[in-house]
Amino acid sequence: MLSYDIKKADSDSLYHYIYKCIKKDILSGAIPADEKLPSKRPFAAHLGVSVITVENAYAQLLAEGFIYTKPRMGFFVSAIDTGKSNLKQSREAQKNYSEGQSSNFYKNSIGKPASPKKYLADFVNNQVDPESFPFSTWAKNMRKIICENQRELMEPSPYGGLLALRKSIAKLLRGFRNMDVDPSQIIVGAGTDYLYGLLVQLLGFDKKYGVEDPGYSKISKIYRKMNVVCNFIPMDASGVIVEQLEETCTDVIHISPSHHFPSGIVTPVSRRYELLSWAAKSSNHYIVEDDYDSEFRMTGSPIPAMKNIDVMDKVIYINTFSKTLTSSARFSYMVLPKPLAKKFHEEFSFYACTISTLEQLALAKFIDEGSFEKHINRMRNLYRGRRDALLQAIRKSKLSHLVEISEENAGLHFIMKIKTRLSDEDFCKRANEKGIRIGALSDYYTEATPSEHQFIINYSALSLKNLEKALNALYDVAVG
Repeated sequence: MLSYDIKKADSDSLYHYIYKCIKKDILSGAIPADEKLPSKRPFAAHLGVSVITVENAYAQLLAEGFIYTKPRMGFFVSAIDTGKSNLKQSREAQKNYSEGQSSNFYKNSIGKPASPKKYLADFVNNQVDPESFPFSTWAKNMRKIICENQRELMEPSPYGGLLALRKSIAKLLRGFRNMDVDPSQIIVGAGTDYLYGLLVQLLGFDKKYGVEDPGYSKISKIYRKMNVVCNFIPMDASGVIVEQLEETCTDVIHISPSHHFPSGIVTPVSRRYELLSWAAKSSNHYIVEDDYDSEFRMTGSPIPAMKNIDVMDKVIYINTFSKTLTSSARFSYMVLPKPLAKKFHEEFSFYACTISTLEQLALAKFIDEGSFEKHINRMRNLYRGRRDALLQAIRKSKLSHLVEISEENAGLHFIMKIKTRLSDEDFCKRANEKGIRIGALSDYYTEATPSEHQFIINYSALSLKNLEKALNALYDVAVG
C-alpha cells in the first residue's frame, strides 16, 4: 500500500497533494509501469482521507495520462519514457558493473521479475485459465463469512485445518473419488511443498525416499533439501518398476498413478497391486499417491485412486486445488493412513495451520454449496473444447504427418512425438526463437535413459489465437 504523509500537504488541497506524490513516484520509477494502484476505499482509509479525495487524485492522473483503467480491475500505471530514465538506467548499469555481478544477481532474483516474453504459443505454461476463476461467487462467500463468522475468524485454526473444511474435503472425496475417509485423517496445508516436508518429519529422516524418473523435479529437490536419501526409480509403460524399489532399498515411493507427470501414462491395476504388495512387506514402506489433476479425465470414468484398493493402510493420498481453482491460493491436503494420522495428532499438534481461517471457511462453503462441482464441470468442458481445438488444428496443419499424439485423454497435457533430426535441446531453442515455448520430455529424466523427440503440450492456459501460425512455425523447425 502506498503511504504519504498527509500532514505535509501544507496549502495544497489533499487531492492535489496525493496526485503530486503519485505523479512523482511514477516519473521516478518508484511505481513501475503497469503496476496496479490501490483500490480507492482501502487507500483512502489508509491515508485517513475521504474516498472522494482519492477519486479526484486518480481522475487528475487519468486525465493527464499517468494512469489508465481496466474494466472492473482498477487503475494501473502508464508506461512513460521521460528520457531521464534512460540516463538513470545507464548510470545504474555502470554502477552495477563496477560493483560486480552479484549485485545484479540479487536484484534480478529478489526484485521484481522481468516482464514475461510474448509467445505465439506457450505449451509450457500449465497454470489455470485466469478468466475462468469464479470471482463473483468467491467474493460473495468471503463477504458473507466476514459478516457471519467474525468470532471464528479471530480464533487460531487447528494445526490440521478447520474441521469444517476437512469435513467438506471428505465429502468431496466421497463424491469425486469414491473414497471413504474420516476428517481426522485429512491434513490441510499451504501447498504440497509444505506437506512433503511434514511427511518427511512424520515418516522419518532415516527413510529412503523414491521418486519417478522421469518425474516432477521439485519433489526430489524438496527431499534433498530435507537431507534425506532420494532414489530415482525408472519407469516402464506401466509406471515405476517395482524391482527397482527392492534393489535401491527404497522405503517411501512418491508416484502419480492416475496421470503421471510428465509422460501422461496411467498405472494399470496390475502394477498397482504389485506396488501395494511391495508396501505390505515392511512397516517402513509407504506409497505417496499424488492425485494432482484427477478431476480432468476427458473421456470415460475417472481412474480409481490407489487409496481405494489399499486394504493394508499403506497409501498416503495427496491432492491440491491448484489445478481446479488457482495455484496462488495454495490449498492442498493429504489423507493419512489411520496409524499415521494418530501419530501426527500426537506429535505435531504444536504446528499452526498455514492457511488462513477466512480462506478455509470460503473453500468449505464453496464445496458445500455445490459451487465447486459446478466449477469443475464448467472447467472440464472448457479444457475439453480447448484440447479438441488444438488436436484438430494439429491434424489440419503441415505438422500433422510428422507427429504422433499420445496420452491426450487425461489431465491437462499430452505428449507429441515429432519426427526431426534435431536434438531436443536444439528443437526447443529454435522453436523459442520463432516465438513458441515448448518443453521436451527428456528434460525430466535424471538417471534413466530419456526418450528423444517427445514434447509436452500443456493447454490449460493456451491461447488459440495464433495457433495456426505457431504450428506452421513448429513444422519449419522440425524440417529445418
